[in-house]
Amino acid sequence: MSVAPGAVPPSSQPADRTRLWLGTYPPDGPDGAADRGEGIWRLDLDPATGTLSGVLAAACAAPSFLALSADGATLYAVGETTPGTVSCFAVGPDGALALRQRVAGGGDAPCHLLLDPAGRALYVTNYGDGSVGVLTLAPDGGFGADVLAAGGPVQVLPGRGSGPVARRQDGPHAHSSILTPDGAHLLVADLGSDELRLFGVLADGLLVDEGVGFRFAPGTGPRHLAVGPGGHLYAVGELSVTVHVLAWDPGTGTARQVQVLPACRSPRVSGDVVYPAHIVVHDRHVLVSVRGADVLARFAVHDGGARLEHLGDVPVGGAWPRHFAVVDGGPGRADGPGALTVVAAQESGVVTVLGAAGSAVGPGLRVPFPACVVQG
Repeated sequence: MSVAPGAVPPSSQPADRTRLWLGTYPPDGPDGAADRGEGIWRLDLDPATGTLSGVLAAACAAPSFLALSADGATLYAVGETTPGTVSCFAVGPDGALALRQRVAGGGDAPCHLLLDPAGRALYVTNYGDGSVGVLTLAPDGGFGADVLAAGGPVQVLPGRGSGPVARRQDGPHAHSSILTPDGAHLLVADLGSDELRLFGVLADGLLVDEGVGFRFAPGTGPRHLAVGPGGHLYAVGELSVTVHVLAWDPGTGTARQVQVLPACRSPRVSGDVVYPAHIVVHDRHVLVSVRGADVLARFAVHDGGARLEHLGDVPVGGAWPRHFAVVDGGPGRADGPGALTVVAAQESGVVTVLGAAGSAVGPGLRVPFPACVVQG
């Protein structure tokens, strides 16, 4: 097992540390994963100081997005390759990972996983072809017998449509999914078709295609979603660099837009573009990572979730903040009482920790190609 400089081996993990899982994603493909540190890392965060340490827990190709079971015993990872894969790992008491199963993701370049809260299914969004795969799960967290027999999803629902941005919207590109506040529907943000695709969720976790829940303005490129107060949804428009507030109507299975605002107020400082990425609701605030501007944009939530107010942009201390996690229990105030925000700055190869008023806490940790942070 490869150990990062200053890392703590699994057998000596301090009891007062918070465990995080880090997925990685190289910009130039999955070749040489073991040699380059590409894979799934286990990070240990000291909440009192914001100090990180880490080890490479599993060398595997392009695990750009992770999901953790509610009991913390099973970790799932995409393989954002063509064709794509999804892996299931058992988490040992010492934080070691053991590969249990690996199956097809049902499409090309899977980039997001959503675990059904009841543990019935794992939903896979495939960016490359826009399809959505359903992997049923066994009671022990492994893939269901029907998935293992098929070697992949028991359902694959194809994408459709395109948009006006030729380089990014040449066809459907499913980027993420969430369950609606009542849990009755799955919404899939399709960056390529500017839609929230709508699926009914059956008792066994399987899906029924019910059309479109919301259509964004052409060229928006919806990427990630979050559920806010009062049945509101917040969506990131990657291509339009916007944040959208939607009101969900469970009676009609549709949403209406109540607010659109810029994703940040900061200029580009790295790369060629500004692209917002991940969005999180925490303690009456909304946080959005914005690549290119390399900031974490902060918004206050007002009017029962119907209105956002931009509070400011905080530099994350690295380039291309693809994903982040908010961890309670740290010093100061980031976006809530005692919260720390752990940010994967992909192009800088560093995981940073933000604390009070967005200030950096600790030196951060050098990790190749950090892409996704999950607490657990």
